[in-house]
Amino acid sequence: MKIGPLEVWPPVVLAPMAGITNAPFRVLCREQGAGLFVCEMITTRALVERNPKTMRMIRFADSERPRSIQLYGVDPEIVGRAVKMIAEEDLADHVDLNFGCPVPKVTRRGGGSALPYKRNLLRRILRAAVGNAGALPVTMKMRKGIDDDHLTYLDAGRIAVEEGVAAIALHGRTARQHYGGVADWEAIRRLKEAVTDIPVLGNGDIWSADDAVRMVAETGCDGVVVGRGCLGRPWLFKDLENAFDGSAERARPTLGEVADTMARHAEGLTECFDIERYAIADFRKHVGWYLKGFTVGADLRRELATAESLDGLSSSLARLERDQPWPPNTDTPRGKSGERDRVHLPDGWLDDPYDCVVPQDAESDISGG
Repeated sequence: MKIGPLEVWPPVVLAPMAGITNAPFRVLCREQGAGLFVCEMITTRALVERNPKTMRMIRFADSERPRSIQLYGVDPEIVGRAVKMIAEEDLADHVDLNFGCPVPKVTRRGGGSALPYKRNLLRRILRAAVGNAGALPVTMKMRKGIDDDHLTYLDAGRIAVEEGVAAIALHGRTARQHYGGVADWEAIRRLKEAVTDIPVLGNGDIWSADDAVRMVAETGCDGVVVGRGCLGRPWLFKDLENAFDGSAERARPTLGEVADTMARHAEGLTECFDIERYAIADFRKHVGWYLKGFTVGADLRRELATAESLDGLSSSLARLERDQPWPPNTDTPRGKSGERDRVHLPDGWLDDPYDCVVPQDAESDISGG
């Protein structure tokens, strides 16, 4: 798969996930297989303001190439400035634009999965990004639309091609679906049939490497974007590389090997955040994902999920049954799920799909990363 000047094989992208895809986790994933590994979503306003938290979030490990940054923005001018900053200061090798985030604090400002409904505003943002990117490829990730009555993905795909976007990723859900229900792979197929000039990547309900191969076969998409399926499973990228190379070999680590990975993950977070207490607190959310399917006593699980130091975490990890084999039937949904009653939008957002008005204070409550 070719995304601008980048040759990507296997055709796999790690989806940006807030609080997850920081440098320590990306390094663990990269060690398992190749592809594109995208950092957490960065707000364009925070980047151009050089917010200290944001500047820390875009740090990459020395081993990370190519470097991918995902940007969130609603104002075309600020998006253009942010992309120009990335290109001129060599902050990354690839820029992805977020038009898929469904969380209320984003959509109520007209951002994320709400934005493609405003066709002309989307066009202005894409034009500003591509026009300021220089040689860097610009891609976009989106959802089907706001809800089933306001689908936007086919129009957005056409606009993206016209404005020089290098690739499109489609999550087969609407914003209202959030992470509930079943991803609509048929929509990915329809987008690929409509967009033939650039790669189309599919996203949604890829819990195993076999799911990824099946998605490509059923939809004709050029590659896949993996999000929740890799939570607690960085070795999924080894499976994906094997699968796309035609190998049936799959990683099946023992509980001891999983524990070693957990220790490295926590150590990496400590180096990244500098403050051990904060790093270990951040790691706690990963414990349940790493241990999914394994037989671990409730008391020990609780100890691991409430650890307050590296030493405490290491002591608890040492008590795991290291020879316990990889559990069967673990290629199942991970992370958040469930639908929303409605999508929070700016007042009057649905009145005119073609106006270009940037909502007032569009990024004011999410500046800082």
